[in-house]
Amino acid sequence: MVTIVFTREPIVGVSKTRLVPRLGPENAAALADAFAHDAMGKARIIGAPIIIAGSAPAGTGGSRYFRRLARRFGARLADQGDGTLGARMARVLEPYRAQGAVLFGTDSPTLPVQMLRRSIALLRRFPVVLGPSLDGGYYLIGVRGAMPDVFRGVRWGGPQVLRQTIARLERAGVRYALGPAWYDVDRWSDVLLLAAHLRQMLKAQNGKLRTAGSRWAAPSRTTPCPGTVRILARLGLV
Repeated sequence: MVTIVFTREPIVGVSKTRLVPRLGPENAAALADAFAHDAMGKARIIGAPIIIAGSAPAGTGGSRYFRRLARRFGARLADQGDGTLGARMARVLEPYRAQGAVLFGTDSPTLPVQMLRRSIALLRRFPVVLGPSLDGGYYLIGVRGAMPDVFRGVRWGGPQVLRQTIARLERAGVRYALGPAWYDVDRWSDVLLLAAHLRQMLKAQNGKLRTAGSRWAAPSRTTPCPGTVRILARLGLV
């Protein structure tokens, strides 16, 4: 079994453009970078071999960012290539389908590690696992065995991605399981939800938020996304 972290190189002015009007280009890119590092940290905790499936202007192998990330987390690099989101996911999953692979994105920073483990456990019993996201898509897909024909005929980025994917699985007679549902962070409203969620988590873990002037002290080690917490703390959101 391998874990595949599916992500893009954070680039100022290019990353998280829907957040730029509120956060500015530098902070939006910093948040994308934090999301990627937090996702890699969870992949390392799981303990399976890690593949970084990256997208970068110079290619994943030509990206200093991805080479540093791979060295830090002991991961291998793969390039997403061109095409639709579905075509890129299929391309990355194909070499690992025989042994089983769980691919997840970086836009669900508060996703607990135990939920990733739950999806991996489900993949040992089902040939396909999907992790539903609240926006109608999915944050995770796991494949073991023959590659299902679920990456075509889907309107990527729309609210029907999960429903259309399930419909294709059912028409093909492919057994599947749904992992725990979670939320993605793409828009400003999602950032506000993320910040509110983290405030509640931090209160539960630490008893209270510790402040030093307007700056929050170092995040708890048990926070599922310490890099994200640092950025949001710097922005005054937690």
